[in-house]
Amino acid sequence: MGNDRGTGTAVVIGASMAGLGAARVLSERFGSVTVLDRDTLPDDNTPRRGVPQGSHGHILLVSGLRELAALFDGLEDELLAAGGTRFDPGLSLRVYQYGRRSPTAATGLEMIAMSRPLLESVIRKRVAKLAGVTIRDQVAVTGLASEDGRITGVVLDTGETLTADLTVDCSGRSGSSDRWLADQGLPVPERVEVKAGVAYSTRTFRRRPGDLPEGVAFIVLPTPPEETKIALVMPVEDDRWLIGLGGWHLDNPPTDPASFEAFVRSLPDPALAEVMDRAEPLTDPVIFRYPSSRRRMFERLPAQPAGFLALGDAICSFNPIYGQGMTCAAREAVTLGATLDKHRAVSAEMARDYYRATAKVIATPWQFAAGGDFVYPQTTGPRPRGIKLSNWYARQIGLASQVAPDIGATFQSVQQLITPPGVLFKPAMIVRVLRLARRRLSDESVSR
Repeated sequence: MGNDRGTGTAVVIGASMAGLGAARVLSERFGSVTVLDRDTLPDDNTPRRGVPQGSHGHILLVSGLRELAALFDGLEDELLAAGGTRFDPGLSLRVYQYGRRSPTAATGLEMIAMSRPLLESVIRKRVAKLAGVTIRDQVAVTGLASEDGRITGVVLDTGETLTADLTVDCSGRSGSSDRWLADQGLPVPERVEVKAGVAYSTRTFRRRPGDLPEGVAFIVLPTPPEETKIALVMPVEDDRWLIGLGGWHLDNPPTDPASFEAFVRSLPDPALAEVMDRAEPLTDPVIFRYPSSRRRMFERLPAQPAGFLALGDAICSFNPIYGQGMTCAAREAVTLGATLDKHRAVSAEMARDYYRATAKVIATPWQFAAGGDFVYPQTTGPRPRGIKLSNWYARQIGLASQVAPDIGATFQSVQQLITPPGVLFKPAMIVRVLRLARRRLSDESVSR
C-alpha cells in the first residue's frame, strides 16, 4: 500500500472465512493480494481438513450476513440459489429452554441456514475472481521476514520468501504467529483463556417437507447449571438436515449411531427425536472438541510492529456454541478496511488503531461467550467483572421472553449483534424484565 491507495502488496495467511474477508477488503486497497493456505482447497462445498469444525453446524449471525452481503454483491441470492434457507429467527427458529418452548415473535431480521463449507466455497470463488488476488493452496508459512522491526513478508515451507507491505494472519487459533513474532525479537500478546470443555457430535439426514412441523430449525438449550446439553436441528443445502448434539464440560459426546440416538431421546423436547425418526441418516456421527475460548490481547502491547496484523480466530476464538466466530471475522475485516483508509499507510500507528477498534468488535461477543460459560462452576479462567450478576440477569431475560415475546425479539437483536446491549439495561427494561420473570416463575409453580 505504501502511501498510495491501490498500490503495494499484501499477503493473507489462511483461506478461512477470516482470510477471505480480509482479501476482499485488501483487494480494494492494494495492487496485489496473495492468500496462502496449507490445505488442498476443494472446488465444491465439501468439508476440508483445515477446518476441523466444518462438518458441524454454523450460524452466520444477521450482522455478519449483512457485512458479507455488503462486501459481496448478490451474496444472499447466490446462497439461496445454492440451497440455503432464509428465515426470521424469532418466527422460525424454535427454542426450548426453562421447561417449555418459547413463543414466536417476528424480529424483522433475516438469517440464512446453510453449511459452513457452502458459505466458504461461494465466497472463495468470489475472492478468486477479484482483480489482483491470487489464492495459493498446499503451501505453508514457516515464519515471518522482517527488517528494522517491521514485518516485510513471509517465509514459505518451499524456502521462498514473499515480500509484502502488509501481512495479515488469518491462520486461526492454532496458528504460529506468536512464535514467528518472538523469532523476530518482537513482543507477543498475552493470552486469556476460558476453559469450558465444549464437545459436540453431528450427523446429517435426508430432509423432506413435514419432517419438522414447527419452524425451520429447532434448538434445545440447557437450564444451567443443572443441565449442560444442547441440541440443534437445522436445514442445509442438498435437502439435508444437520443434527448437532453437544454441551459444556461434556466428556463423552455420541460417537456412534446408537449413542447419538440415545442422546437425542434423552432431550426434554421430542422435536429432534421426531425429525430423526422421520429422516434417513446419511452420515455417521462426527466429533469435535473445543476445550476453551481464547483471546490474544494485541491491543495491550506497548508497541505494534508495522506490516503485520492478526484477524479472526488468530485474535479471538469463541466457544462455537454461540455462533459468533464468522460474524466477528467479517466485522474485523470491515474494520481493517476502515483503519487503512484512515491512515493511508501501513504503520505501527495504524496497527495500534486497528487492534483498539477490533477490541470493541470483540467486547460484546466475548461477554456473551466467555462470560456466559461461567454459569457452570466447572469453567475455569479469568472471570469478567460482574459476570455472576450478568448471567443472572440474562436468565431473567430468558424467562421474561417466555411471557413477553417482544423482549425476546429485543434480546435476539442484541445476540445477533445488531442492537447494542445497553438497550437491555435501561431502567424501564430492567423493571419490566424482572416483573415478567417473576410472573413466569409463578406460572411454573402454579402449574406444578
